[in-house]
Amino acid sequence: MLSALILILFYNALVPKKILPVFQPAMVSFELVDSTLQHVKRQHRIGKFSLINQNGKIISSKDYEGKIYVADFFFTTCPTICIAMTDNMIKIQDEILDQPNVMLLSHSVTPEIDSVPQLKKYALEKGVLDHKWNLVTGDKKEIYRLARKSYLAVKEDGDGGPFDMIHTENFILIDPEGRIRGFYDGTDEEDVGRLLEELFILTKEYFSP
Repeated sequence: MLSALILILFYNALVPKKILPVFQPAMVSFELVDSTLQHVKRQHRIGKFSLINQNGKIISSKDYEGKIYVADFFFTTCPTICIAMTDNMIKIQDEILDQPNVMLLSHSVTPEIDSVPQLKKYALEKGVLDHKWNLVTGDKKEIYRLARKSYLAVKEDGDGGPFDMIHTENFILIDPEGRIRGFYDGTDEEDVGRLLEELFILTKEYFSP
């Protein structure tokens, strides 16, 4: 038994713990990054925001300070990728029920359609739990700015005008310091599995005693 214990200790000492990268704009495909940020190599964080959730409550960046969270962009009437994305977000929600420091955040990209009652209807239909997951609507220009300049999530140009449309399958993993730690295809079950593994790694990094 002593020999086995020594081997385990040696193994743990020799095998380094996996640390997730901290993504900077310069590390991400330029087509996903606003031209003003493409050469930024340090200190990138999610910008401040103030939006409204499915219960009519103002949700701001302060509500996510000190939290790990997964963010995405969707709309309730989407007939294509959003269906799979929401189903996979539900799976993530199920995995984080007992983790108070982990949250979800979904931004509507059609805020003119996704009113608070519409978001609430969608939340009830899908099984969204209010204490874990905010579906948010608000000013379209603010949402577009977040997608392109904070989350580095979309290829489309534009400033959130009436004819701009964000449509991305990306899930983005954010750490308690507001930094991007991973990008994942929210329509792909294997990639969502990788997200869950890396979410566990990040939780250990910040919240393990």
